[in-house]
Amino acid sequence: MNLEERGPDRLTLISFAAVALMGGTNFVAVKYSVSDLDPFWGAGGRFVVAAVILLAIVAARRLPLPRGGALVGAILYGILSFTAFYALTYYAIQRLPAGIAAILGATVPLLTFLFAVVQRLEPFRWRGLIGAVVAVAGIAILAGGAGDGSIHVPSVLAMLAGAACGAEAGIVLKRFPGTHPVTTNAVAIAIGGVLLLVLSVSTGESFALPSRAATWTSVAYLATLGTVGLFILYVFALNRWTASGMSYLFVLMPIVAVILSATLLDERVTIRFAASAFLVLAGTYVGALSGRRRAPAIVSREPVPAEPVAVEATAASAQRPPC
Repeated sequence: MNLEERGPDRLTLISFAAVALMGGTNFVAVKYSVSDLDPFWGAGGRFVVAAVILLAIVAARRLPLPRGGALVGAILYGILSFTAFYALTYYAIQRLPAGIAAILGATVPLLTFLFAVVQRLEPFRWRGLIGAVVAVAGIAILAGGAGDGSIHVPSVLAMLAGAACGAEAGIVLKRFPGTHPVTTNAVAIAIGGVLLLVLSVSTGESFALPSRAATWTSVAYLATLGTVGLFILYVFALNRWTASGMSYLFVLMPIVAVILSATLLDERVTIRFAASAFLVLAGTYVGALSGRRRAPAIVSREPVPAEPVAVEATAASAQRPPC
């Protein structure tokens, strides 16, 4: 009996649960961060620290850095996934509840599938179209709250644009030669961190240090467990389970974010928000996660393509951890 047939073992399930918990927690930690730090400065600082840690791992293990086409792919991946995605996300989460931001971020697998169809990397599926319609209906319900001032529409659009950048990052990785996931992400995160700091300087942000203990805690968490730890655990679990199984993280992370934001940030869960969340997550499930044959279990000892952007949700799209 192979890994596919017997399912994940206990250690794999524990890692899967830890990734879902950390991914959902990231949205709440970012919310704390942007309440005390300018967004691009906060995001850039986080990734510079994470890049230093990853590059230290690369040096310790003497892993070869990407070259040629693989380097070009890593650079483009860094620009889309760690610069554009996070710049838009950190901007959006200043005015959006963490739970709503997480729900909108969960559209990445669905958007990845739609982009793959448009760019002729995958065949069209009716489930994808139905899922997109359902998810858009959920977003429309959410945006309908703008009239009473409860929803900031520019932030909703920024979060969706960020999700689109994250989705396209997965397509980019599929078009370029692959390398070791640690080195690819070390390069991409370093580029993202530097470009975010450049953006911070160009927009006149203050490079002030956190003034509250909660902000220090959130930044420290995001730079270590929320980025490096999440990435390592995700790769570990993906090596021991199927890509389709791991793709369910995109449904679970927003649930964690909603529960934590309601508990720690006192964010209200209204009927409008609950209806919108249900439709967006249902659309993502129907369009990107359901109705697919499971990919063969990965049993090699070498890490496979890494951080989540909807691995098999799009016949094996790339990977980047949410927030």
